[in-house]
Amino acid sequence: MNNGLIPLTAETESLLETVRSADILVGIPSFNNAGTVGHVVRAVGAGLAKYFNGHRAVLVNSDGGSTDGTAAIVAHTMVDLEPLFISDRQSTLQRIVTPYHGIPGKGSAFRTIFEIARRLKVTACAVVDSDVRSITPEWMELLLHPILKEGYDYVAPYYRRHKYDGTITNSIAYPLTRALYGQEVRQPIGGDFGFTGELAQHYLEKHVWESDVARFGIDIWMTTEAITSGAKVCQSFLGAKIHDPKDPAADLSSMLRQVVGALFALMESHAPSWLPITGSRKVPLFGFQYEVGVEPVNVNVERMVDFFHLGLTDLHDIWSRILSEDSLDQLSRLRGVPMRDFRIPDALWAQIIYDAALAHHRHVLPQEHLLKALTPLYLGKTASFVLDTQGLTSAEAEHLIEGLCRTFEKQKEYLVTRWPQSHDAREVIGAARARPERSQP
Repeated sequence: MNNGLIPLTAETESLLETVRSADILVGIPSFNNAGTVGHVVRAVGAGLAKYFNGHRAVLVNSDGGSTDGTAAIVAHTMVDLEPLFISDRQSTLQRIVTPYHGIPGKGSAFRTIFEIARRLKVTACAVVDSDVRSITPEWMELLLHPILKEGYDYVAPYYRRHKYDGTITNSIAYPLTRALYGQEVRQPIGGDFGFTGELAQHYLEKHVWESDVARFGIDIWMTTEAITSGAKVCQSFLGAKIHDPKDPAADLSSMLRQVVGALFALMESHAPSWLPITGSRKVPLFGFQYEVGVEPVNVNVERMVDFFHLGLTDLHDIWSRILSEDSLDQLSRLRGVPMRDFRIPDALWAQIIYDAALAHHRHVLPQEHLLKALTPLYLGKTASFVLDTQGLTSAEAEHLIEGLCRTFEKQKEYLVTRWPQSHDAREVIGAARARPERSQP
């Protein structure tokens, strides 16, 4: 590293000398996304031309060593501007296609994007997934306008998704993040974000880039870091999030470990921020909300319940080290319950997640073992949600997720009173709790 700068390829350095500065940067991290990245580039290019004509914009593809021609597609995809009636077409979209350095993963790709944003002194940035099939040119307006025109520092995505898509977000990431940090960011790990150039520099200065958080949890880290740093946060409605959905009973164990591991690690570093917070407040939402067609997600409830019961037998000793006696007792009562009556109540689920966070904090087990042991519990909760929502629309199922979030907030005291704190920290928390609760905007 030279003078605090992240190393870039010689070709990229040369391009940066040519470009010198830009107003807007849009980053696309990629790895073998030849089937979808061309559509993403066309949507980004058309959106920038339509909504930000006159701004100097650069598209950065930070690639992880694709072998399917992804980088070449990004470099050579044409953007059709004819339907947009753009009068000034003399400048084409400037593109920088570069490999990233560092440990493999999305975090290293983002680090390169942040570094290029810093070098070009950009005002506003956006990052979008390279495999999202539902992106439209309007996403550029929705992710960048709040930064450029409304004074926000961070824009989180807000999608319409099938009720059984994003179950890790619905049952863990959203309710836990909301209860901890007090802001109702519906998709904290959505993958498509807008943020200021200043926030990009703030991210670069954090010492996480060689950690598992950077490797596996960059999305939730960005959201959490934005909230805890005092950034002004909003959301934008992007419509459908269409990708390749997976059965929640499929092998999601690795993703669960990655997301929950990152959440728990962030709890450690940001405890002074979340310990005093009670309740939550709504986060402004930009964009016109409309109903969209979402792709069906097939689920196998019986398989999920079987995984849970297998865990109840095989992992009982491990669960007894992670969970409170009350949590384990309630779970044990589900042994032999008929499928139609199988339920993990919200209050029990919140207590389980808080028990796991406390066990992680106290290092009662190696982190990998602890996180793996949560998979049958997560599948049991997902099965419970499916059974509760079989006859409901996705919009109606959203009310149940809202109820789960409120339960996490109500039971946060269970976590706070058990989290080891210094005498000074207890005094600060007591003073914060004594102040009147924040009103909902």
